[in-house]
Amino acid sequence: MKVKLTLEYDGTNYCGWQVQPNGNTVQAELEKALFSLTGEKISVTGSGRTDSGVHAKGQVASFSVGAENIPAERYAPALNALLPKDIRALKSGRAAEDFDARRSARKKTYRYTFYVSATERPLYMRYAAKSRPLDLEKMRRAAAYFVGEKDFASFCAADSAVKSTVRRIYFAEVEAEGELVFFTVCGSGFLYNMVRIMAGLLAEVGEGKIPPERVKGILEEKKRCEGKTAPAAGLCLLGVEYD
Repeated sequence: MKVKLTLEYDGTNYCGWQVQPNGNTVQAELEKALFSLTGEKISVTGSGRTDSGVHAKGQVASFSVGAENIPAERYAPALNALLPKDIRALKSGRAAEDFDARRSARKKTYRYTFYVSATERPLYMRYAAKSRPLDLEKMRRAAAYFVGEKDFASFCAADSAVKSTVRRIYFAEVEAEGELVFFTVCGSGFLYNMVRIMAGLLAEVGEGKIPPERVKGILEEKKRCEGKTAPAAGLCLLGVEYD
């Protein structure tokens, strides 16, 4: 039986999604809980490998289980009794046997959050990055250059090895709510550190260090751009869309 899970987690205490030899991960906790529940060693596939410290509101995972004594929709509550409190299965259900959380994904939406403050704010710092005052209109003009099918080699970690750096961005929006500034981006997929590099560059645009039009040139150069990689704490995977 193939099961599809939707997960929410606070990534602060984890070394990302993917299982690693040294360091606890979300995938490792999930597979440990599944073993306790079923007695089977189950490999879980996530829609994407969120980095160390990155959060998720709508991460999707899939796995195959031999026994069918537990209905697919009961996996979420059953797992929540075994998972750490900072990881929760929001819902579960049966999926087609060829469903794969990563390969079947069509769109992913991420949100990066800044908080504008002169000093660190304890109630924001786990989920947002501190920033100076930001010019939202400049950031919106800069973000518009991301939209479309483009080569994002300039927005990929230098040590990343991928076959293609071309991705399609469906929308890239900048909004504010009080002291918080949100950069929300939806795409066909994202390169390693891509959203954090985009957010770091937008912050520099918002602070007046780089003109919005510079983003167009950076994309055309197709090499790791000069922008900083924004801290992991501000990034959250909002959701994943499938056919």
